[in-house]
Amino acid sequence: MRILMIGAAALMLISAFRLYAINYDTRDFAEQVQAQERRLEKIRQDIAILKADRALAARPEVIGPAARAMGLAPAREDQFTEPDVENHLAALPNETREAAGSSR
Repeated sequence: MRILMIGAAALMLISAFRLYAINYDTRDFAEQVQAQERRLEKIRQDIAILKADRALAARPEVIGPAARAMGLAPAREDQFTEPDVENHLAALPNETREAAGSSR
């Protein structure tokens, strides 16, 4: 009976130490998760800031002066042409040409 009591006490001490180790590991893991969540939130904030910066830089009043400084100008009407539909249809396969011709 005495051996059984000593064995139970030893098992209790081993269990207590193991539970302490598990509790310590769990707290360490929870801290790591919280650190990753903080890092993720900071990255999300950085992405939001970069999107806002990109939207600001893409505004016409910002792009216009930069384009003119590079020597670019708005497109003129004489730079546009009517598409040559007949030549375009001639380049298509027969089945596509017939389907396009019947839709006109």
